[in-house]
Amino acid sequence: MVCLGNICRSPLAEGILRSKLPATAYIVDSAGTGHWHVGNPPDARSVKIARERGLDISNLRGRQFSKKDFADFDHIYVMDSQNYRDVIDLASDETERAKVQLILNEIFPNENVDVPDPYYGLQDGFEKVFDMLDTASQTIAEKLLKNSPK
Repeated sequence: MVCLGNICRSPLAEGILRSKLPATAYIVDSAGTGHWHVGNPPDARSVKIARERGLDISNLRGRQFSKKDFADFDHIYVMDSQNYRDVIDLASDETERAKVQLILNEIFPNENVDVPDPYYGLQDGFEKVFDMLDTASQTIAEKLLKNSPK
């Protein structure tokens, strides 16, 4: 899960998807394309909405996306088109580029809809983002679980 700073959208997406998959079978992580919040906890508003929805993401810490993530992860979901371009620019080949997709394409196929960045808005923006990410993560989890070896 990748957004710009790894403090709002991507930690929410990480926590949500993690809650929908068995921890023993899947590794879910998040990162930012920028370096500004490396080591920092998620934005208090992300923590608040997650807690209100039954998830604790307060222990997550920001990190920056790196080329190593292409080797470490089978799927890389980005929150918006700028993050998509930034991650694609780091890809070495078509195999790596094929791992990257906009997360909302899971629920709006090929529409390339961005998850809005709620950072400069009010709490209701975080609520809307949570709902979008919850719906997309449910679809992702269902696909992963359906296609996983038994």
